[in-house]
Amino acid sequence: MTKQPDIAELADAVASGDRRALARAITLVESTKSADQAKAEQLLTALLPRAGASMRLGISGAPGAGKLTFIEAFGKYLTAHGHKVAVLAIDPSSRRSGGSILGDKTRMEQLSRDPNAFIRPSPAGATLGGVARRTRETMLLAEAAGFDVVIVETVGVGQSETAVADMTDLFVLLQSPGGGDDLQGIKRGVMELADILLVTKADGDLIPAANRAAADYRMALHLMRPKHEGMPVKVHTVSSLEGKGIAESWEAMRLFHNSLAKDGRIQRLRADQAKRWFWSEMQTILNEELLAHHALREDVKKLESSVVGGKSLPYAAARTLFRRILAVDAANTTA
Repeated sequence: MTKQPDIAELADAVASGDRRALARAITLVESTKSADQAKAEQLLTALLPRAGASMRLGISGAPGAGKLTFIEAFGKYLTAHGHKVAVLAIDPSSRRSGGSILGDKTRMEQLSRDPNAFIRPSPAGATLGGVARRTRETMLLAEAAGFDVVIVETVGVGQSETAVADMTDLFVLLQSPGGGDDLQGIKRGVMELADILLVTKADGDLIPAANRAAADYRMALHLMRPKHEGMPVKVHTVSSLEGKGIAESWEAMRLFHNSLAKDGRIQRLRADQAKRWFWSEMQTILNEELLAHHALREDVKKLESSVVGGKSLPYAAARTLFRRILAVDAANTTA
């Protein structure tokens, strides 16, 4: 039998920067077994004081925008300049196996071999928003392991953008050349999430198209209220294949992050993120406990059937269930 790692030893190994220990820690945190969840909580509690010092970047874009090519070129640039980079690539999940479909790690070969980089593909599973449920915990583990830039790469344009923007410091949106000709077709909500917009593939015959797209985006974004007051969205062109614009993009991210930190906005941003994380976990745990609680399981099924059958309003059924929970809790307290 394989010896189970001691939590204190595993925490020390993660804190020392051991990448294998970090991978084991993430696997433990992602486990749905109740025994593993208790250990994961101990591990995260031990490492929490070491977390929080990284720059947390969300990177997204429509399929074909070149996210992985950019992340690999960007990651290599950062490691070459003394940074340690963790990439949390959230893959769509197979309904049959539950595993990742795209296998992003295999598509970032050079970065995955870099000793100062760590790539972790995680299946989104059934979690709403296109992110893995334990992405936040994984970020904390990567920070505790000494990675000073943590990148969360999303599944694609949609609800996942909002979920990732809610757990990172900066949101970077990638767009392909030609997108500037279709500004009316771009969801305003996605654009409003961006802190930095990068027009990719600015090389060869696409250079003129990339420059036009960048100019169009600057004009469109100028008419929109920025996410952070007094900090308009920066637009740059990049060529991941030729490495052009990578340094300028990083400088824009660094200056943006420094500005947020200087006036305390990073602290307020992360406090707000922690609050949302708390309520998200509350909702998830409540759902799990309801389904696991024998005395309430039948009530849940009956109320659900009543709503589905058009006999009850969802709001009324939910309030009835909540009152039932309070009654069961009161009965257990007095017993």
